[in-house]
Amino acid sequence: MKKIFLNIILFLFPFFFLNVTQEYFVTNKLYLLGFGSLFLLLISGVELLLTKKISWQKNPFDNLILLFLTSVAVSTLFSSPNKIQALLNPNFGLAMMISLAVLYFYLSRNVRAIHESLLQSRIYHLGSIILSIITIIFYFQPFKNVALPQNLAFLKNPGFTPVGSQLDLAILLGFFIIIGIVNILKKGEKTSPLRSIIYHLGSIILPLTALFLTIYSLIKPVGTDVINHVSTLILPPFRLSWFAALEILKNPASAIIGIGPDNFSAIFTRVKDFAYNQSPLWQINSFNVSRSAILQILTETGIFGLLTFGLLIFNAIKQLVKGDHKGSPLQLFLFLYLIICLLIFPPSLILWFLFFILIAELSKIYNLGSNINKQIIDLSDLLPICVGIVIISLGLIGASGYFLGRTYASEYFFKKSIDGIALNNAKLVYDNQRQAIILNPYIERFRSSFAQTNILIANNLALKNKDGKITEQDRQTITQAIQAGISEGKVVVSLNPQKAGNWQSLASIYANIINAAAGADVWTISAFQRAILADPQNPVYRVSLGGVYYSQNKYDDALRFFEQAISLKPDWPNASYNYAWANFQKKNYPQAVNALQATIKLIDPKLNKADYDKALKELEEFKKMLPNEDVQVDQSGEKNQSGSLNLPTPPTTQISPKLELPKEASPEAK
Repeated sequence: MKKIFLNIILFLFPFFFLNVTQEYFVTNKLYLLGFGSLFLLLISGVELLLTKKISWQKNPFDNLILLFLTSVAVSTLFSSPNKIQALLNPNFGLAMMISLAVLYFYLSRNVRAIHESLLQSRIYHLGSIILSIITIIFYFQPFKNVALPQNLAFLKNPGFTPVGSQLDLAILLGFFIIIGIVNILKKGEKTSPLRSIIYHLGSIILPLTALFLTIYSLIKPVGTDVINHVSTLILPPFRLSWFAALEILKNPASAIIGIGPDNFSAIFTRVKDFAYNQSPLWQINSFNVSRSAILQILTETGIFGLLTFGLLIFNAIKQLVKGDHKGSPLQLFLFLYLIICLLIFPPSLILWFLFFILIAELSKIYNLGSNINKQIIDLSDLLPICVGIVIISLGLIGASGYFLGRTYASEYFFKKSIDGIALNNAKLVYDNQRQAIILNPYIERFRSSFAQTNILIANNLALKNKDGKITEQDRQTITQAIQAGISEGKVVVSLNPQKAGNWQSLASIYANIINAAAGADVWTISAFQRAILADPQNPVYRVSLGGVYYSQNKYDDALRFFEQAISLKPDWPNASYNYAWANFQKKNYPQAVNALQATIKLIDPKLNKADYDKALKELEEFKKMLPNEDVQVDQSGEKNQSGSLNLPTPPTTQISPKLELPKEASPEAK
């Protein structure tokens, strides 16, 4: 059963996805590994109960794998603010690492296949062919003009792949191609011409074609002008990923055990600089992963994690090139390929899966050249101990399965809430979001979405009466919805107060109820200040905070933050536009005209004609306020930024008299 199930997992893994979770691909692969590893352990528990024997085979990488897992566990326990979300992180989380380690232990001890390479098996050959054919077919979007049901609409996506992301697909295809090339070179002239052609087609030609199409899809430009031609492949800047890794070394604790898994975005916002704001990526507030998997290990698990992983790499290379158990050229090439991928690409479930599979293969090489020392402990005469071990093992497996089941069910209910949005069914959205939180209250996106849902409910009730006068029953319902929204927003912040995005979400909740709840304006300002403190180089947060002051007619404070936004992002038209209007409201007409002229220079009239015409019209109005001055519109200079021009708008929720919320609604209240 173990052998059959291992083969099933290995074959299904690249293709496995279900559209019952918010993210179809990586999430389901993670749970496939999790439940699969638990099932393998369950089989071993039953085997122990039947045979009353414990067998263990010592392999060269066992201790290093366990040591690396220990470094991830220590960092999760002592550094990650949101430990459950860190545990479930699909790119570099402890649950993923434990599942892959279990897979490693079983694969490296697969006795039936001990004398044959998994990398040369029919499983990988068939998987390579199927994946290549799927990639080639979907590149041409066969369902583009086909009317599909809502739950199958994802098949129209030009970037669809069962692997998940196209970068992971390219890495996996490259892995298959290396296997195919080396296998063909080894076969030489031994095979018949017809069989050779078929093998070449399946091992080389199809994967190469699929890889070419995938790489083209990743690097082909998108956009409507030369400036906005950005490839679909969006990666964190390597420079800032390096700075983030160096940043943890400034603190002794983080230098040793890192900042914790699922916390890279918090440190990325601290190391962002002026150069990042001038790049096409500036509107991405943060990245959740580093540019390099190696740098991710250093950043999130510290020197301890990097050292343990380095020892694992060193011993693997040592076994590949030296000693009596020297690896084959295939394993050497694959190992070098994966090391390069770990150095230059972000961590991902696919990348770690391939790495652990290859380490298991290297262990089998060692076993092939050694006298396998399998230790067997017979517990036939120690039946109570045997039963106790089985009970404890089954208890741990059951508890882990229950935990994984709840977390997967929470993903399922959250997906149902998203379906409710598409159906415009508020009750379906609310009930399923609430159920998702009950099952797993530690996922920040669940809480953040539920907060926004509650604020939306309050807004809709308040808009029933345009004059702001509402019934007492509606008033109570609105109060409860607002309090629930604030409470959920504060929970998100408490789960990880280091993330600027969590503070920004809370600030947006407060901003939506400024005209409905007393004190919400002060709380909005406080939350935005915390967001700015966590992400000091973000011009958007400063414009948003300046907008709050602007809507309160506090133009001096608004000007201060608009000016700061301009200094952080000089080529952002919206910052200059808001600065111009704040000066206009202050009756600083010359400064207003100059700021609006600067805004016009930044707008491309071909891409944003409406904004360009709007700014020109407003400039003429501004000029009328100048005493006896004839100011010409300066339209020279490079128009290198597009974007909507927006002035701060008051929230739609208006209630009179305002709701009195408890002090606990304040962002500072614990």
